[in-house]
Amino acid sequence: MRSGNKDRLSIIRMALSAVRNAEIEKGKGATLTDPEVVLVLSGMVRKIDESVEQFEKAGRLDLAEKENRERQVLKEYLPRPLDEKELDSLVDEAVRETGATSPREMGVVMKWLAPRTAGRADNRLVSQKVKARLGE
Repeated sequence: MRSGNKDRLSIIRMALSAVRNAEIEKGKGATLTDPEVVLVLSGMVRKIDESVEQFEKAGRLDLAEKENRERQVLKEYLPRPLDEKELDSLVDEAVRETGATSPREMGVVMKWLAPRTAGRADNRLVSQKVKARLGE
């Protein structure tokens, strides 16, 4: 607020509002845990990604740029994303820990991975890596 950056302040207020709305949905007097806040912010980033894609398809680069700025601010409050090697090692560990040997056991592996990758990796990418690992 003191920096005078009104765009940044607006984005942060929007994020706080989304967190408050999630708390209201959770129930009376509820507060979100850190992982739940990460999920809310990750969901916001995912929606922004979809908006940017749509704006670019429609030729509205001005709106896409605005959304990109919002995404950058929100990402500052999210944990560092997992790189390829870290994600691969987590998938290997999940398969080892759960004892999964076939694609039918993918749900168990994904359940094990979910809290460890929340907000740090795209679920579609995690799912693809698990499928590839179990399909060997």
